[in-house]
Amino acid sequence: QVHLVESGGGLVQAGDSLGLSCKASGRTFTRAAMGWFRQAPGKEREFVAAVVLRGGATVYADSVKGRFTISRDNAENTMNLTMNSLEPEDTAVYYCASSSLTYPNLRYYQTRRTYDYWGQGIQVTVSS
Repeated sequence: QVHLVESGGGLVQAGDSLGLSCKASGRTFTRAAMGWFRQAPGKEREFVAAVVLRGGATVYADSVKGRFTISRDNAENTMNLTMNSLEPEDTAVYYCASSSLTYPNLRYYQTRRTYDYWGQGIQVTVSS
């Protein structure tokens, strides 16, 4: 069992920056990658970014590339998402996710079914 807890969300204005963190506990040694997804009202949950825990390779959704940065601290079992130049379209509930699967191709980490544990989600609201 792996438990994920997100922190750091809130209300910001367009153009501002905000950081999210995800703390993992439990059987974290079984984890291969972690990711962030988000879900806006009335929309499906979509991929944001992912990081491979060994090596630190990353992959981003096109909509956030160049603005968001994902990182991990294996010693602390945490994953962070630094969000810059936020836009109202970034408003959503952001979810932390964890996967035990190892893929050579990072594109597999962009799909929800790759992940077997999820956090409760945290609200990010960007006002215009």
